[in-house]
Amino acid sequence: MAEITAALVKDLREKTGAGMMDCKRALNETAGDLEQAVDWLRKKGLAAAAKKAGRVAAEGLVGVHTAGKVGTAVEVNSETDFVARNVKFQDFVKAVTKATAHHGDDVATLKTLAVEEFGNTVDGHLTSLVATIGENMSLRRAKRLEVPHGLVVGYVHNALVAGLGKIGVLIALESTADESVLAPLGKQLAMHVAAAAPQFLDVSSVDPTALDRERDVLKEQARASGKPENIIDKMVEGRVRKYYEEVVLLEQVYVIDGETKIAKVVENAAKAAGTPITLTGFVRFVLGEGIEKEATDFAAEVAAVAKG
Repeated sequence: MAEITAALVKDLREKTGAGMMDCKRALNETAGDLEQAVDWLRKKGLAAAAKKAGRVAAEGLVGVHTAGKVGTAVEVNSETDFVARNVKFQDFVKAVTKATAHHGDDVATLKTLAVEEFGNTVDGHLTSLVATIGENMSLRRAKRLEVPHGLVVGYVHNALVAGLGKIGVLIALESTADESVLAPLGKQLAMHVAAAAPQFLDVSSVDPTALDRERDVLKEQARASGKPENIIDKMVEGRVRKYYEEVVLLEQVYVIDGETKIAKVVENAAKAAGTPITLTGFVRFVLGEGIEKEATDFAAEVAAVAKG
């Protein structure tokens, strides 16, 4: 059993918004397992929903690059947001994002890649930047999308410079339709993804473990309402459909018109183009997503430096 520390109780409270004593009880009931404690609180109606794990706190840049049928997204982290405005750092992120298009998105492989414009490997040049700029940096993740025919469209929300920002999206559209049709469709879908944060492309790609966990929570919530078992199953299925609408891209309601499902948006575009269009994949990188950075007391830091 994990030790029920004050920090663990605090983490659970931040994730769920539940009271401190309820969080402590939940952790005791689940032997200190944080995720099980989240579910325990939800089943008891003490937490409306599980918040995303971790606080978005890491700095740096997300890079997006597209070239016809191929698109790539890369995240490079730094300690402060000042580094994101450093031209050398920006050039590094751009170069790695482009290199991913040709060499794949395995981070370990990318780090060993020799880049002519750097006169060094990716990892070697990053080490040089760390020494020059004076901050720790890391190549965190990369993703490459490709379609056999069609277009991969990229979008950076509130771009700092072209292709670089804090939220990057790729949309893969497989079709024989002209680029003049696919490009605006892809951009609108990418803007939707940036706003709606889907987790899965379609229902078949939903993680079975995540779905089973959601069903379990929904059943306990329904039972707590006192409904009979035959009604509970119908209630759960209805709520599962709602869950799909929240996390599955093709089931989500288009944020641009607020009423059409994404699957229908693509279908309508295909009809207008006179040829099939299939949304085959997407990528959504949010800078620092899932990384928790230790909170610091800035005033205390300044005082400590002044005394030192």
